[in-house]
Amino acid sequence: MGRWRAVGALLLRRNQLINSSSKPPCLWRRPAIVFHKASGFLNSRFFSAFPSPISIYNNDSDSGSGDVYQSYDFGTKEEEDKGKIPIKAYFLSTSIDLKGMQADNLCNVVPPTSRSTNSIALRFSDSSSGIPTLDERESVSNCRFMVVFQYGSAVLFNVDDSDVEAYLDIVRRHASGLLTEMRKDDYAVKEKPLLTEEMKGGPDYIVLKTLDTNSIRIIGSVLGQSIALDYFVSQVDKLVEEFAGINRAMEKTGTFTMHRKKLFQLVGKANSNLADVILRVGLFDRSEIAWREARYALIYEYLREEYEVTQRFGNLDFKLKFVEHNIHFLQEVMQNRRSDLLEWCIIFLLTLENILSIYEIVRESTGA
Repeated sequence: MGRWRAVGALLLRRNQLINSSSKPPCLWRRPAIVFHKASGFLNSRFFSAFPSPISIYNNDSDSGSGDVYQSYDFGTKEEEDKGKIPIKAYFLSTSIDLKGMQADNLCNVVPPTSRSTNSIALRFSDSSSGIPTLDERESVSNCRFMVVFQYGSAVLFNVDDSDVEAYLDIVRRHASGLLTEMRKDDYAVKEKPLLTEEMKGGPDYIVLKTLDTNSIRIIGSVLGQSIALDYFVSQVDKLVEEFAGINRAMEKTGTFTMHRKKLFQLVGKANSNLADVILRVGLFDRSEIAWREARYALIYEYLREEYEVTQRFGNLDFKLKFVEHNIHFLQEVMQNRRSDLLEWCIIFLLTLENILSIYEIVRESTGA
C-alpha cells in the first residue's frame, strides 16, 4: 500500500505541473530543468529556450571589458612599432683602415669579444663626458652603435636619419676606394625581456630577449655581409651583361673584335669579385661569438636565412660560371687566331725562302 500511495502522489504532482504549464509563460523567469534528489525520487522542472536577461558571465574576469578587446584588436601595430631600434647598413668603399679609425676613436671603441680583426664596434653615448654611466643593458638601449668592417661596410644602430652623414664621415676619413653610388639597407631590432624564447623573427625586424653588444656584433656582421654581397652581385651582373652583348654581336656578325688586354681585364675582375666575397667579406667564415653560445647562433642562422645569404652566393657563383665559360671560349678563339697568324707567318717565310732559293739558282745558271 505504501508503494501505491507514493505512485499516486507522484501522479498528482505531475498533473499539477501540467496544469501550471498552461498559464502564460514568463519570458524572463522561466525555470530550467534541474535534477536533484528528494526522498529517493527525482523532481523535474521544464526547460525554457528563451534567453535570460542575467549575464552569462559569472565574474569580470570571464566577461572581459571593452578596453581589453580594443587593445588587442587595434593596439597590435602600435605595440610592434614601439621600442624598435632602427638599423641602417651601408656599403660605401672597397677598403677601410680599421687601425686608423680605432686610434682616432679610442674612447668610443667597444672591447672586442673575439679574435676577429676585420671589424670594430664603436659606442657613442648621449652623456656630455662621453663615458657611459649606466649598466650594459641600459647603455645598449640608450646609446648609438656603429659596427665597421674592413671590406667597406658600416652598420649603424639607433641613429636618426639626420645624423647618419656625421657618422659616415667618420668612416670616410679612413676609407679608400669610395663608391660613386653608396648602397643602403634598413632593418630593426626590438628588446623584449618577457619573451619566452631567446629570439623571435618579424617581417622586417627581429625581437630579442636580451640586446647586448654581442648581439649587435652578430646582427651587424650579417647585415654588413648582405649589403656587400649585393654590391658584388651587381658587379657580376655587369660582367654578365657585357658578355651577353658580345654574344649578341657574334650572333649577328659571326665574329667578334676584342683586344687581348680587355679580355684579361674581364678575367681579373671576375676572379677578384669571387675572391673578395670569399676572403675579404668572409661569407663562410665561422663566427666565434655564435660558436661559443647557442643564443647567438640562433640569431646568426636566422638572419642568414632571412637575408638568403647562401642562396644569393649560389646565384653569384652560377653567374661567375657563365662568365668563366664565355672567357674560356673567347680565349680559345683568340688562341686559334694567334695560331692562324703564326701559321701564315711561317708560310710566308717558307715562301720567301723558296723564292730566294730559286733566284739564287737562276742567277748561278745565268752567270755560268
